[in-house]
Amino acid sequence: MRVAILTDIHANREAFAAVLNEARRQAVDRIVLLGDIVGYGPDPEWCCETAAQLVHEGALCVQGNHDAAAGGRSQPMSGLARQAMDWTTARLSPAHSAFLSGLPLRAEDGDILFVHASASEPEAFSYVTSDMRAAPSFQATAARLIFCGHTHVPLLASRDRGGSVRLQTFKPNLPVPLMRSLRWLAVVGAVGQPRDGVPQAGWALLDTDQNELVFRRTAYDTAQTAEKVRAAGLPEALATRLRMGC
Repeated sequence: MRVAILTDIHANREAFAAVLNEARRQAVDRIVLLGDIVGYGPDPEWCCETAAQLVHEGALCVQGNHDAAAGGRSQPMSGLARQAMDWTTARLSPAHSAFLSGLPLRAEDGDILFVHASASEPEAFSYVTSDMRAAPSFQATAARLIFCGHTHVPLLASRDRGGSVRLQTFKPNLPVPLMRSLRWLAVVGAVGQPRDGVPQAGWALLDTDQNELVFRRTAYDTAQTAEKVRAAGLPEALATRLRMGC
């Protein structure tokens, strides 16, 4: 099975559409969304409706912290994120909010666990940014593969049978063999607002038959999305982030 794993879409229609088109060209069998469908970006309605349609068609989708906030659950946020969230909630219909608030915090498929942030406390939305911060997720589940987002920066970690957790190197668009002697945790980057210095949508392609993972990057029209951010009256910093990828 070929699985497209997307996270942190953040109401970026152009990036979301570009990745979905690329995933279809890659003949994926399933789509998984790891949350933060909304927040920051100018198209929360379209992205929410598209995610809901994908779920209707069989996709898995978990809740991110911005989704929780849009659905009515209080979340700690930076001033920039709060400005964007106030604008977002004013745009969403009750149906949009109900969809977001009803998303689960985790989803499992065989020996694979999907969460927005750390697997150890999904409701706390803590960041996995290092081998030390990945360790609690491995301790919290027996899943062989853990996929998450939240940081907007891709990361790959492994845990051996002795319990040692190490970061693993990878290159974009090249397959990484997921050796069965190890367990794996992947932070797949961000579709709608990458922060690793690359202004392209980040996502992951998992091939369970070949037992390989590819961290993919997909170009999209960042200038168009940035202009929509400005036209919506959202903070200029959100437009600049898209063009800079950080």
